[in-house]
Amino acid sequence: MLFALRSISSVFGLRLAGGRDVVVKAREDDGRAASCVAAQARLAERGFPCARPLTPAVGVGALAVHAEEFRPGGELLPGDTPDVAVRYAAVFARLMAELADVTVVPPLPNPRWVRWDHSDSGLWPAIGFLDERDQSAVPAYVVDTAGRARERLLAADLPCVLGHADFEAQNLRWHDGHVWAVHDWDSLAWQPEAALVGAASSVFPKTGPAVLPPIESSEAFFGAYQDLRGRRFTVKEREIAWAASLWPAAHDVRWEALHGNPPVSHDPVRAQAAERLRRANA
Repeated sequence: MLFALRSISSVFGLRLAGGRDVVVKAREDDGRAASCVAAQARLAERGFPCARPLTPAVGVGALAVHAEEFRPGGELLPGDTPDVAVRYAAVFARLMAELADVTVVPPLPNPRWVRWDHSDSGLWPAIGFLDERDQSAVPAYVVDTAGRARERLLAADLPCVLGHADFEAQNLRWHDGHVWAVHDWDSLAWQPEAALVGAASSVFPKTGPAVLPPIESSEAFFGAYQDLRGRRFTVKEREIAWAASLWPAAHDVRWEALHGNPPVSHDPVRAQAAERLRRANA
């Protein structure tokens, strides 16, 4: 064993008897893994910078497990300035263009931090270990922000596409100024393109606790993405992108509050929520 990491998934780096290094991933089988691994395989075959799956996702008891090549190396690209946002947007535009030609069963339910489309009874998707905690710890402005953003997102009626929903700095590696690897393909989602772009524009700087980037950086992300995809968003799509930029941030503030963690994410969300909601027409 070379390493072992455990978060939502358990990830093991292994050296096989023949000397080959591989990575094995195991996570609860909620029906998403097969589509995520299949999409990752298609992009790897086309030369996109990601680890190539060596097996499909297979059921092992209650788990979905697959193996992929080990793709070490590269560095983090830190920062949340507009020029850094443009670099991340270029990778996201390429990724979304590649996924547009991939046909898989939609990987539903969506990851919880972009699951505003849930059918559960409350504002947030039902997550037992969070729901059992004292919800009064969540600041009222977070509940209001999430509620208004969700209402705008659900009213959009835009077609869904396949996209990466955890496009954080900690999930990418760079080498000599170019992206070397995009990781965490378990986090593919089935949401409107503009919503996926909006979510990516707010999480791209994340290397630990989430902190919203400046509004001008999200704006730069949107502009670069549209330029590279060769299509301008409609007014509705721009509004949906701004609304979606708030949901992951609200999710993270709620997470911090319910776990009693230091409120790292609070201030930027509190400071920017009104303007982002205004741009979302929410």
